[in-house]
Amino acid sequence: MSETREKDGTIDQGSGARTTGRFERAGDAERAPRQPRAARRPRIPDWALPWISIVAVLALFEFISRAEIISSRNFPPVTDMLSTLWDELGTSQLWEAIGQTLQGWALGLGIAAALAIPLGIVIGSSGLLYRSVRVIVEFLRPIPSVALIPLAILIYGTGLQSKVFLAAFAAFWVLLVQTLYGVQDVDPVATDTARSFGLSRTQRLFRVTLPSAIPYIATGIRMASTVALILAVTAELVIGSAGLGRSINIARSGGNVELMYALIIVTGMLGWLLNDVFARVERRVLHWHPSQRSSKELAAA
Repeated sequence: MSETREKDGTIDQGSGARTTGRFERAGDAERAPRQPRAARRPRIPDWALPWISIVAVLALFEFISRAEIISSRNFPPVTDMLSTLWDELGTSQLWEAIGQTLQGWALGLGIAAALAIPLGIVIGSSGLLYRSVRVIVEFLRPIPSVALIPLAILIYGTGLQSKVFLAAFAAFWVLLVQTLYGVQDVDPVATDTARSFGLSRTQRLFRVTLPSAIPYIATGIRMASTVALILAVTAELVIGSAGLGRSINIARSGGNVELMYALIIVTGMLGWLLNDVFARVERRVLHWHPSQRSSKELAAA
């Protein structure tokens, strides 16, 4: 009995010690000072991120020129380029060149849209017709528009018509392919449902096919806009059509490097502005489409 009590006492003492140890550890944890939470990093607003990137790139270019990593005769400081650009904004020659470039761009893009969108809808709506012309489309689409410059000069000369032809040719294939993809991507269940409700082919086109293909077409117009501007400026550089491209070439030939880079900056800003306008119109027109809703959710997050 005594041994049992001793054992029991030992066990009780041990368990008590263990229990006491647990309470002591809990008490130590309570008495331990709490670690301060890590301070949250200030979040940079989304609208400021592009401007920070632009300033950083401009500062890098300024350093490259000032440090003579690239000769300042060939690559002047960014501050000199921007100063020349500021002076040019007050002259009529710059705005005339911008207007001439936009004229060729708008005509080329308009002709491409007027031809490519209806053709894409017609070809994409017919499986037989799509299979018949697919080889022709895949053969002509990869041809660089720049390779057609000699042909454009022979047929249209060196004026506005050559520039419009090259811009329209380049933008046509972008729009045609996007329209074909849009029409081919229509949900067959929706088409069969419309057919079962007795909708005619024309009604199915306007109520089923076009609403499904419009996001593809809108993206194609935005992409074709950029391509048309590139070809318009290229035609002005190579052929000598009036516009920003010819002004850049004249500045280069005259040794006015600051003006040349200033006009290049204007061309880049013009392309960015056109793309931004089309993107905003696309979001406004297609606000009902799931792709636009998901992009808004991602931007909000």
